[in-house]
Amino acid sequence: MKNTPNSNRLHIGIFGKTNSGKSSLLNAITEQDISIVSDIAGTTTDSVTKAMEFLPYGPVLFIDTAGLEDESELGEARMKKTIQELKRTDFALLVMDVNAIDMAFYKDQEIIFKKYNIPFVLVLNKCENLTDASKYVIKKIFPNGIFISTKDRETILHLKEHILKEIQKEQEEPKLISDIIPYNGKIIMVVPIDSEAPKGRLILPQVQLLRECLDSGIKSYVVRDTELKSALEDISDIDLVITDSQAFKNVEKIVENKAKLTSFSIIFARQKGDLKDLVIGVKKLSKLNHGDKILISETCTHNTSHEDIGRVKIPKLIKNYCGKELEFEFKSGKDFPEDLSKYAMIIHCGGCMINRKLMQSRIDEAKALRIPITNYGLVIAEVNGILDKAIQIFR
Repeated sequence: MKNTPNSNRLHIGIFGKTNSGKSSLLNAITEQDISIVSDIAGTTTDSVTKAMEFLPYGPVLFIDTAGLEDESELGEARMKKTIQELKRTDFALLVMDVNAIDMAFYKDQEIIFKKYNIPFVLVLNKCENLTDASKYVIKKIFPNGIFISTKDRETILHLKEHILKEIQKEQEEPKLISDIIPYNGKIIMVVPIDSEAPKGRLILPQVQLLRECLDSGIKSYVVRDTELKSALEDISDIDLVITDSQAFKNVEKIVENKAKLTSFSIIFARQKGDLKDLVIGVKKLSKLNHGDKILISETCTHNTSHEDIGRVKIPKLIKNYCGKELEFEFKSGKDFPEDLSKYAMIIHCGGCMINRKLMQSRIDEAKALRIPITNYGLVIAEVNGILDKAIQIFR
């Protein structure tokens, strides 16, 4: 992997009314023709993303969204997509046409950004023909607004400098394990090779964890579950064994009390959201009733098979554990139901393909409705009776 995964990039969303110049702004910032620009309202339908190195900060993902008051055909569907983008936005640019100032619209968006805990900057666009007197009046109304023209590179450079100052205040995403495993520590990564494993490569969680170990001076040993027993005999003083969740039961038998044990999925649960909330959620498995509907949410999209963890193995494990007839509904990629009230429980993947902001938004939505939410690794640990052992390293 040569590029930073989008899930590890700071997400910068560009929001505003139709025809306020959002797409032109993305093109100006990136200095590329990424978004289609037109005078026709509602040109941007689906969100457009552009990953870039926003130096000196680092990797970011810009998201150009449909208009927040889109009244064109399909406008309602576009609005729903834009709200989805809000939930994964770490920092926002609210674009307003200086020739069409709308204070009520600004106040509404300010409330929305506050609701989703998104810091933002107001970008006052199309100022190329604005008089100094008009600028003075607008500045009195919006003292923190930044005047720009997408036709004037100097104003774009000034805006980029301002964005850099603001995003550098944002906290870095939590570490995977380098905050609990010391420099020169030792871990074993257990990577089973089955039909679900991509041929010739590792999956994203394994790659990300391996890279963090390299960056932090943690010695990592990668083995299959079939070689784990001999690896434990070869290597002494192991700080942590990390396994693919699907091999949890077998690996736990091999490790016994030789080292602490957890899974990739639990590590990502901790990094992407609140592990405590997800542990509370998994304890609700035993309280499910006949006929309860369970949402299985996976953020990546892949071809499923008879060994698929989300659609096959997790439902089977839960049914056997609960001894109840349950109904399962599956969502993948960006799809996540607007109405969660019909679900008795939500079981999420590790979330390696999404950023922390979106995962935490989903946890918060579930908590607000008092719906337990947990993830794959925690479910597998719980049904196998090894949950306490699997989270011991994080206490």
